[in-house]
Amino acid sequence: MTSLTPEAADGPPVPAGGDPNRPVRASGWRATWLLLAFMLVNFADKTVLGLAATPMMHDLGITHAQYGRAAAAFFALFSLAAFGVSALTRRISTTTLLLVLAVLWSVAQLPMLLGAAGFGTLLATRVLLGAAEGPAFPVATHSLYTWFPDRERGLPTAVLSLGSAAGVALAAPLLTAVISGAGWRWAFGAVGLAGLVWAAVWLRAGREGPEPIRGRPSPPGPAATGGDGPVQPVQPTQPELPVRRILLTGTWIACALAAFASYWQTVSALTWGADYLRTVAGLTETQAGLVTMGTGLSSAVVILAFGLLSRRSRRHGGTLTGLARWTGVATMLAGLSGAVFALTDSVPLKIVLAVGPSVLATVPLVFAQTAVARIAPPERRGVVLGATAFVYSLAGVVSPLVVGSLTTGGHLAAGYCDGYLLSAALVGMTGLLTVLVVRPERDAARLGVPAAEGG
Repeated sequence: MTSLTPEAADGPPVPAGGDPNRPVRASGWRATWLLLAFMLVNFADKTVLGLAATPMMHDLGITHAQYGRAAAAFFALFSLAAFGVSALTRRISTTTLLLVLAVLWSVAQLPMLLGAAGFGTLLATRVLLGAAEGPAFPVATHSLYTWFPDRERGLPTAVLSLGSAAGVALAAPLLTAVISGAGWRWAFGAVGLAGLVWAAVWLRAGREGPEPIRGRPSPPGPAATGGDGPVQPVQPTQPELPVRRILLTGTWIACALAAFASYWQTVSALTWGADYLRTVAGLTETQAGLVTMGTGLSSAVVILAFGLLSRRSRRHGGTLTGLARWTGVATMLAGLSGAVFALTDSVPLKIVLAVGPSVLATVPLVFAQTAVARIAPPERRGVVLGATAFVYSLAGVVSPLVVGSLTTGGHLAAGYCDGYLLSAALVGMTGLLTVLVVRPERDAARLGVPAAEGG
């Protein structure tokens, strides 16, 4: 991989004897914070439907099954858009793609402000919102990695992934207050306006890092001549690595499945968590919002701790294979916690488990990004990250439909119990698979993908 030079990052001159990568690193972290804000809005968009679920179902006169269909509608085009738009990163800058996505998903929220907007409008806007949000994480990750070599990607990836947890933690109390004070429709309007504000900032300050991710050198040929003498021929390059070879590795398959289970639990919690806490656990709207906020905060702590652990491990010679084992063990613990959550009748214990060990299920989705990026060359990375998102986002289609079906027909508490047990089983089994199968360094060597310089 090309070295990340300060000149390419348009940074200030580097003093003699200084760190030549310091301007790049500073610019990279500025991009990281902007992309974190991007993901904060992204997950606030996802959170709003769950927080507004109970009053919205009452006002629109819809059942749990219909609400489940509305939640699943968000993912109707999510997977296809994640893969398709990620493939465009070979031709269109991630800066432009992220701007367009943010504008589209913000505009999709605003129609729900209209008093005439009913279930049909909700379905249509959720489809559009999902199509715009599907590519958000893989494209943002791909853009982020243009600033950092392989060894340094763990912590920035964790910071970016904080958007999933911190977005929930910040959105829960704020949107709950909006719903209580101005009604559930204004909660949709608030997240739509937040997205437009981010887009305005990104239009002014957003850009990619110095790593080349589009285009390849021309094939070698005879030396050409110009006005100033002969021009050196382009050096031969390795043929492009077929994407299918990357997608058939044990690392990619296991990471994609673990991310699927992680996303299943995340979507299930966002979609049904607030309603479960109110209708089954008996909490008030405010209490349910506080638990949701607490879960988001503890998820943020876990993600950040994993990022710091990853950076420390890699700087001291650790491997992604070693991190895979730790990730798998943490995931299995989350699965066990989820099973206890489903089976216990103690509301205090449910709350402790929800804000405690259950949030370890967020780790596989974070780890999968760095592991998958390690086995893909830069020009293939966007497509491979998009393919990973295609797989894990399918959970967003299936999870709401399954739980919606289980909780319809007069068996609300039993249906929720079955739904949480299914989620726990998926998380636990993919944790074991991660321990047994994920070997990024081995698979990268077999594919002939070298580590980035500095990594």
